[in-house]
Amino acid sequence: MNLFDLIKAELKALFTNPVVMLTVFGGVVFYSFLYPLPYSHQTPREQKISVVNLDNSQTSFRLERMVDATPQVQIVQRDFSIAAAKEAFLAREISGILVIPEHFYKDLLMGKSPTLSYAGDASYFLVYGTIVEGLAQAGGTLAAQTTVSRLVMEGIPIEEASKQYAPSQLNMKPTFNPRMGYVDYVVPAVFVLILQQTLAMASGLMGGTQKHGKGYWNSAPTYQLITVRCLVLVAIYYLLSMYYFGSSFTMHGISQLAQASSLLTMLLPFLLASCAIGIWLGAILPRRELVTLVVLVSSMPLVFSAGFIWPTGSIPEIIVWIANLFPSTPGIQGFLALNQMGASWQQAAPYYTQLWLQAIVWLAIAGWTVQRQSPRTQAY
Repeated sequence: MNLFDLIKAELKALFTNPVVMLTVFGGVVFYSFLYPLPYSHQTPREQKISVVNLDNSQTSFRLERMVDATPQVQIVQRDFSIAAAKEAFLAREISGILVIPEHFYKDLLMGKSPTLSYAGDASYFLVYGTIVEGLAQAGGTLAAQTTVSRLVMEGIPIEEASKQYAPSQLNMKPTFNPRMGYVDYVVPAVFVLILQQTLAMASGLMGGTQKHGKGYWNSAPTYQLITVRCLVLVAIYYLLSMYYFGSSFTMHGISQLAQASSLLTMLLPFLLASCAIGIWLGAILPRRELVTLVVLVSSMPLVFSAGFIWPTGSIPEIIVWIANLFPSTPGIQGFLALNQMGASWQQAAPYYTQLWLQAIVWLAIAGWTVQRQSPRTQAY
């Protein structure tokens, strides 16, 4: 069988295998819509809270209006006791509670610092953080107004009073996430992992399907079979990757700063290494369905050890070392640097070198494993 016939046979095996087709095309396209969906609103807004106002002064009511005006929270009810608000919270009618203490206005006039109490379900981290942010913002604004007003009453000019309260002014400019959203933060990195995992599953499922059968793969030389399989799958995944980094990113409004040539160059060793991992898994696992299981189980550890959720300095060195054995780790860092941070090719080159080292090593491991599993080798 010549090389052209082998390519045709490999393509036929791919397109006639429904499990592989569902993994390659169904999985990649499905995840491009499904995964960003929970983050489509970027950050939670208008979270429902209850206010327990134990002071009932004009200033406390002004604080309520300021809280309700923030985009993070919405006051939907007012309770006369903490117990009543707690019951509504446990019944999931509200997501948080603000308690304004007694003598709130009196303490402000006397220059004391009254304590505002916030409550929320911290198991929903995004919701809890949004509620605390909105309440803290309103409370801080009221405290600033009260402090400046007191300084003005003491005879200090308003401009000087404002400077005394806040001698330095904060001018926040987000660098790599201008919308401060979760789509821009999570999706670009996870899409890289999805490409790796689905490609590894596809190549592993093909190998696992053919391991116990008879066909062209029994007569083709090992190096030729692996070369053709990588050629076919990498070519298909080049198209799927361009869909991810192109129209899918555009659809979700994710920044695209890299040149197409840089992304395509970085993709080659990344896809080769991912394909080789799948070939190796298909050869060593006794049943093909175990390929999908192993790849899915490895997804969460690879996400959390890739360095974009937690800094690598906060992750144990042994976990960082293991994570760097897989192309998703340098791939995520390299693609984020090029496409989201606008890094030059020279700055991303170390990740490219690491990916090529991984591709060479994984291809060698896959070739050696498939050769040992070959019926001809066992017969010999």
